[in-house]
Amino acid sequence: MARKARPARAPETIETPRLSHARAHDPAARFGAATGTGRAAPGPDCLLTILIPCLNEAETLAACIRHALAYLAESGVAGEVLVADNGSTDGSQAIAAALGARVIPVAVRGYGGALAGGIAAARGRYVIMGDADDSYDLRNLDAFVTELRAGADLVMGNRFRGGIGAGAMPFLHRYLGNPVLTAIGRLLFRSPVRDFHCGLRGFDRARILGLGLRTTGMEFASEMVVRASLSGLVIREVPTTLRKDGRSRPPHLRTWRDGWRHLRFLLLHSPRWMFLYPGLALFLGGAIPALALLGGPRHLGPHLSLDIHTFVVACVAMLVGIQIVTFGMIARRYAARQGLLPGGRHGRVLGALSLETLLIAAFLLLAAGGAGIGWSVLAWSRTGFGELAGGALLRPLILSACSVAASVQLAFSAFLLGILELPGGDARARLAGLHAAIGAAEA
Repeated sequence: MARKARPARAPETIETPRLSHARAHDPAARFGAATGTGRAAPGPDCLLTILIPCLNEAETLAACIRHALAYLAESGVAGEVLVADNGSTDGSQAIAAALGARVIPVAVRGYGGALAGGIAAARGRYVIMGDADDSYDLRNLDAFVTELRAGADLVMGNRFRGGIGAGAMPFLHRYLGNPVLTAIGRLLFRSPVRDFHCGLRGFDRARILGLGLRTTGMEFASEMVVRASLSGLVIREVPTTLRKDGRSRPPHLRTWRDGWRHLRFLLLHSPRWMFLYPGLALFLGGAIPALALLGGPRHLGPHLSLDIHTFVVACVAMLVGIQIVTFGMIARRYAARQGLLPGGRHGRVLGALSLETLLIAAFLLLAAGGAGIGWSVLAWSRTGFGELAGGALLRPLILSACSVAASVQLAFSAFLLGILELPGGDARARLAGLHAAIGAAEA
């Protein structure tokens, strides 16, 4: 007897209501959890959610869902298949619902938006996400589940270890984009991951929700790895395969646009490498030759001498280096305050640099520079304020002028840092709540 087809279930909806500033950075709130329209607490009998983000994937979505359901049936793992639809217009939602998947429409557009909405709505304790283009083998997820059950918080697939089929990854992605961006991520964040952008990965749902991921584009993949690494989560890798996708249209990924978005994300989340290290290198690169030339010219050979012109360049390098280091300090403090980066050792060191501390340092630089300029003017007056010849007087004058300029930069940067640390809307809301509680207690 033929099985009667089940009626398609009406899809649940993830809404995006207006949120207070305090809730705007809560991923569950942003994607509907706080409204009760899309979030389901992990069910006691649901261990795994296989999450498939979708935007017009009618060609390949059915195969992905069948493979995911087959894995759940064959492995005996209690779970669900969840399709986070990002506004498909090709009937993908109906295909998914007819095959027995749960469909969650997510209004926030973008790869990261769809995934964040799906994670918020997942019912499983663990989530394994895989693309809807049939390029990953969703029937072979045992390695991910094994590592998750063993205590891993994030399990990344590694396509370079598992195997990449012919035509599955463009040449630029395979030999330039992925290796370079992964190397940068490993260097900047000390991450153990060797394939930053693998779309097949599993994770503990509560742990990932706790990271407060915020991006909505393709850089969501990098953000998950970066934030997990910075937070000290247990990260492991397992080999996985990649085959050529089954779509007849181009992929959503755009090589240069999305590559830049990944690189931009990595750089903006590493003030040390973006500001601190380059600034220190520039400062030291100027300070060493400046000190060497402070007493007079240096002859490096019969036809090569370093004199006042090199000294000027060295002093400017020191000045610019100080400014870049100051930018790094401000960026690091701001990122920690916004919850983008953990406090850590560097955060504690920078936390000791208050507005008053920086102003004292600026005053000392100003005093030293002013004294140097005063001495130079006095020495000049002894010559009858005539023409300045040679570098004996110019060197201390230039160095003193740079000290004054650095003091001005540091002072204004200190006040900028103070402005960034003023109590914001969250603090005002907490203060208002405290006043209300005190008033109620007194009444």
